Amino acid sequence: MKKFAVRNLRLCTKECLCLYVCPTGAADTENSIIDVAKCTGCGHCAEACVSKAISLIPTEFPQQQKHDENLVSAMNTLVVSKVTAEHTAAALPDRFARALQRSNRIMAEDLVRESGYMLPQSKNARKFLKGLAEAGNERAEKLLKLIKSNE
Repeated sequence: MKKFAVRNLRLCTKECLCLYVCPTGAADTENSIIDVAKCTGCGHCAEACVSKAISLIPTEFPQQQKHDENLVSAMNTLVVSKVTAEHTAAALPDRFARALQRSNRIMAEDLVRESGYMLPQSKNARKFLKGLAEAGNERAEKLLKLIKSNE
């Protein structure tokens, strides 16, 4: 399965071992982006990364799973409750409220992602990316070209 490397900038500690092991020079620390055009997916950079900021991503994704209506209903209820809790916490004034707000957002995102509703190849994700691309987001345009929908 063909893969390419991506770097999570939040995790990157700039140890830069990836530069020394990348056979194609795709791992560049000047702009902190891995050049997908140069990346062969060998994984040497991910193995060498001490901060575990580099992951390998497949170029083709599995089919989106079909979900039972009861699951869809339960998932929607859970996500709405987390979004409501996030908005409630946002209205409160202290640091604890900020932590609650963030925690509920992360839980809502995780619920949606783990249930397979925001897989990169899903029509929901594609619709979201198209909206960003129409607003002028160049990265969203690139992702739309890279990630093919298989629904």
